[in-house]
Amino acid sequence: MNLAIRKLTAIIIVMFLTLMMAVTYIQFIRAPQLNADTRNVRTLWREYGTDRGPIIVANQPIVTSEPHDDEYKYLRTYHQPELYAPLTGYFSTTFNSMTGLEREENSVLGGSDSALFSQRIEQLITGKQPKGGAVALTIDPVIQQTAWDALGDHRGAVVAIEPGTGKILAAVSKPSYDPNLLATRDSTLANESWTAMNNDDQQPLVNRAFGGKLYPPGSVFKIVTAAAMIEKLGLNADSVVEAPFSYTPPGTTHEIFNAYQQQCGDGSGQVTLATAFAESCNTPFAIGGVNVGAEPLVETAREFGFDQDFTIPLQVMASKFPFPEDTAALAMDSFGQRDVEVSPLAMALIGATVANGGVMMKPYIVAQTLTADLALLSETQPTHYGTPIKPSTAAILRSMMIGVVNNGTGTKAGLSNVQIAGKTGTAETGKEGGDHSWFVGFDAVDQPRIALAVVVEEGGSGSQVAAPIAREIFASAVNRD
Repeated sequence: MNLAIRKLTAIIIVMFLTLMMAVTYIQFIRAPQLNADTRNVRTLWREYGTDRGPIIVANQPIVTSEPHDDEYKYLRTYHQPELYAPLTGYFSTTFNSMTGLEREENSVLGGSDSALFSQRIEQLITGKQPKGGAVALTIDPVIQQTAWDALGDHRGAVVAIEPGTGKILAAVSKPSYDPNLLATRDSTLANESWTAMNNDDQQPLVNRAFGGKLYPPGSVFKIVTAAAMIEKLGLNADSVVEAPFSYTPPGTTHEIFNAYQQQCGDGSGQVTLATAFAESCNTPFAIGGVNVGAEPLVETAREFGFDQDFTIPLQVMASKFPFPEDTAALAMDSFGQRDVEVSPLAMALIGATVANGGVMMKPYIVAQTLTADLALLSETQPTHYGTPIKPSTAAILRSMMIGVVNNGTGTKAGLSNVQIAGKTGTAETGKEGGDHSWFVGFDAVDQPRIALAVVVEEGGSGSQVAAPIAREIFASAVNRD
């Protein structure tokens, strides 16, 4: 054999081995990942012909697969569609796509999850129609419906959390949409619906609850600034702080006023921290944030979860508190304006942390996964997510938030039979009449049952618009036994 033939033979052997290795890698190592990839069209086509499992709230299915007379045999059907659309998402043959929990829990719902292996074997042996597993949510349907009704025709969102566990009790985003219009097999209707939803300036496809859209928090951010003032400056509720009529930060001519250019307290220029918090004065917190300093304030915000993406398992967009570029920016950020942006879930989580004595529990929305016969596959256990503040700091914040509801700007969130703690916010957007209305709070009892955040886009005053909405939701949660 001459040299040229030997070289050619070697090259062919190397190419053959490379091909064998590539095939082995794709067929055996990457196969599970590729099959689970929701962008895989073959996976989607296989999913269409599967009797997908239900999504369940309080033992009632809110999404089911119904028999359908076409090649796929089943049609995904959404019950109470607009109420739950921001959670369920949709499963569409027209667009070869799935969103929301349909996508995040696809392996269970579609029956391909490794935990359902024995079920698949049983179905294969018995010749039964392959069926997917079920997903049970933490949502409380009474609180969810009350939050939906209380928001009325407003654009905005409500998120409610059980403080001691992190269970998400309600997650409402308005306006919403009907997933049935996208899951339909009528491709013309599906395309027309998709175009209309995308062109709608009310943005019904945006999940406002989990950060599809971030908002300036306004004065509800003073919970974070107050926490930093307590822990970094050693203040308490009775500490006297500066509260001038206006404040001009060093290095700028920009003058900061209290809301509606009102005096804070008796107008003497000094009030207790509790009074500044209850009246939601701006100047004490602008000065307080500057005294704390940029780095410690950013550190406190990050302890509360700012600048961190996480999943529940739906993706939650990170709330933002970028490092202030100068003292003027720090002063504005300290009362929730300028560069600070938050999701309603993030603010509900801050309220829940105060309610839970400074311990932040990881929020979650999937309570259980189940087999097609509703036998338990997995159950989510509450887990600690962090301890942003000391228990003593949480106690001071709790007392000041009670003061807001009993004697301050949040009286319209109060109940006659249960103590409520909270903080209002009216976030400027730079648009005439465009202020966002906020309320963050919880039931201030020994074992708080609910912490929530309400935001109403361009709703105006937090005390006049968001607080009454919160009151209705609190009543539905605590007046049921």
